[in-house]
Amino acid sequence: MRPVNRRTRRGVRAGLAGAAALALLLSGCGLKSGSPMVDDVRPGSVGKGEPLDGASLTVTSKNFSENIILGQMIGLIFKAAGAEVLDRTNLPGSISAREAIRQGDADAMYEYTGTAWITYLGHSKPIVDPLKQWQAVRDADRKNGVVWLPQSTLNNTYALAISKKNNAKYHLKTLSDVAALAKKNPSAVTVCVENEFASRNDGLPGMEKAYGMSLPASNIKKMDAGIVYTQVSKSNSCLLGEVFTTDGRIKAMNLDVLDDNKHFFPNYNAAPVIHAATFEKYPVIAALLDPLSARLTTEVAQVLNAKVDVEGEDPHEVAKDWLVKEGFIKEG
Repeated sequence: MRPVNRRTRRGVRAGLAGAAALALLLSGCGLKSGSPMVDDVRPGSVGKGEPLDGASLTVTSKNFSENIILGQMIGLIFKAAGAEVLDRTNLPGSISAREAIRQGDADAMYEYTGTAWITYLGHSKPIVDPLKQWQAVRDADRKNGVVWLPQSTLNNTYALAISKKNNAKYHLKTLSDVAALAKKNPSAVTVCVENEFASRNDGLPGMEKAYGMSLPASNIKKMDAGIVYTQVSKSNSCLLGEVFTTDGRIKAMNLDVLDDNKHFFPNYNAAPVIHAATFEKYPVIAALLDPLSARLTTEVAQVLNAKVDVEGEDPHEVAKDWLVKEGFIKEG
């Protein structure tokens, strides 16, 4: 996860028993820390009547900007609805945050459907339809004591991107366009990717197979994820680069994201997950968070992520400013 090994979800699909044991250690360590949310916020369009008055709830997140922002949003909405909120966001990786929710060490966070379906639930093949994948995850995770609320359209999945400058020449819109260009002019299609993405079947090799393209090894350049954006934007060493669809650097660096028109990459839609006992006690949480999820889109995430990753703002303040602007909560 961001900033290092951002896609933990790709690396823990095997050996879940060992990973779970590690998670216990990580969550046990990470959850000793945390601080109360002291913001002076009150209900806006959600939380009227303070239905969580008297509740004491803990929010968590993984340790990359987007997920921290989303965790802060949950906490601020809970706070505006009357709850005392303990902020335990920014846990290391996916598994530790997952275990915190599953065991009840934390009450709520935003999780991704693809992460759950592939990493936690052990499936190798994603479900193409986003709603059906969410429904399958929701139903399968009930036995683990995890409640999934309705998902957002925010989809933090893989993609290939090209600079607008270079795309003025090639006019690429889809990955099928890339495949056609690779057949017509093989030397033109150079790709910058992370090492792991270059070798996984759900990464570049699988994408090539799905789209009927075969890129020469010399056309594939492996590097750190952060460098990919710079290389695609500011150099001629890579025509295309592996990106994450909600990354704020996409717009900041004037990149065009190519449509995965054959739906090869899994859906990673963000949805609130709640510890089952917490939701049983406070079912009103659904009414508080459903409107938030309905407003979260990939484009919104790009803007908010850029405020943190490009402009250097604090995730908590980014979350609060946006919630106030959207009318979900009020200050003071």
